[in-house]
Amino acid sequence: IRDRYRERQKNQARRCGGHPRHRLYHTAMKIERMGIDAYRNLEHLVLDFDDVNVIYGENAQGKTNLIEAVYLFTGAKSFRGARDSELVQFGKEQAQLQIHFVSGNRPQTAMLQIKKRRSATLNGIAKTSAAALGEEIKAVVFSPAHLTMIKDGPAERRKFLDLALCQIRTGYKKLLSDYNRSLAQRNMLLRDIAAGKMSADTLFIWDGNLARAGAKIIYQRRAYVAALEEPLSRIHTGLSSGREQIGARLQGAFDYGDLAVEELERRLLSLLESARSEDIYHRATTVGPHRDDLDITLNGISARKYGSQGQQRSCVLSLKLAEAEILQQKTNEAPIALLDDVMSELDEGRQDYILNHMKGMQLFITCCDAGTILRGTRGKTFHIENGKVVN
Repeated sequence: IRDRYRERQKNQARRCGGHPRHRLYHTAMKIERMGIDAYRNLEHLVLDFDDVNVIYGENAQGKTNLIEAVYLFTGAKSFRGARDSELVQFGKEQAQLQIHFVSGNRPQTAMLQIKKRRSATLNGIAKTSAAALGEEIKAVVFSPAHLTMIKDGPAERRKFLDLALCQIRTGYKKLLSDYNRSLAQRNMLLRDIAAGKMSADTLFIWDGNLARAGAKIIYQRRAYVAALEEPLSRIHTGLSSGREQIGARLQGAFDYGDLAVEELERRLLSLLESARSEDIYHRATTVGPHRDDLDITLNGISARKYGSQGQQRSCVLSLKLAEAEILQQKTNEAPIALLDDVMSELDEGRQDYILNHMKGMQLFITCCDAGTILRGTRGKTFHIENGKVVN
């Protein structure tokens, strides 16, 4: 039976065009056309895209703005940390973005209007929020900011986990929002207690809310890290030419092990109660998933403490490629891949490995010189100058 199952995997992989472990999706998401009006320095553009799209030009001409505009259709906020109001071209009341795309072998359209906030329509029907577009449009983004993820503090590594989970777990975004709202309320109460305005007895309500939501967040993060193990190890072995073994582990206030969500909630509640005096002193909640970390190791030792800059960057690339692979597996469709000015940071071997590993995905790549990216790769180029395409 096992042999027959493996043979079916191989046959399916051949039809999909790749290794059975990472070519099991049947379709690829693709943006065919995009219209842009009054978005940052992009005043008016209508662009037709190919499978590989290289956006090139000098710095500060609008290359990243184009990548960012595509990413907004996943329902996420700007990967550059900008507020919605900052995305509208100076002097204009609103920006408008529209795409014609194929998902699940079905042609669709989506539109975003951006003022102080974003509003969205999908196939002519208004969505309750722009975030709802994430149910249809999936993308993985690589940016220079991601290359310092290992070196930076744990907040960036938590962000990596949370953004990845938001694309594959329905309701995770709301769960995270509920937790953060309860955390803000509890911290406000801690400040009032420290100032003598409120009694510490009132904390139990927010302790219960945090423990319930926090246990579910921990449970889902832990499951995602477990899913990362196989593709992360395989990808990093290829990226490092077999010289390094990578590991990933979720670290928190206690050993999460294989605990059920109910036990995670019970232990988290107990910790919150025992930490009350310390929390009042610090006027902040000192335990919970908002303090978790994703510990990355190379050959068993901490990549953050002992890895070179090159090793740390390779770890990040492996994490992002593994993220893309998990997204493929969960949705049975290849996501869009957005590579914003990261290829120039890599040697030729790592560039080729990434491009080969992402075959089957629609690629958007920004760079200064298109020739260095398109070695042996067919694709469409867009030369950006001052917010306009000039080729």
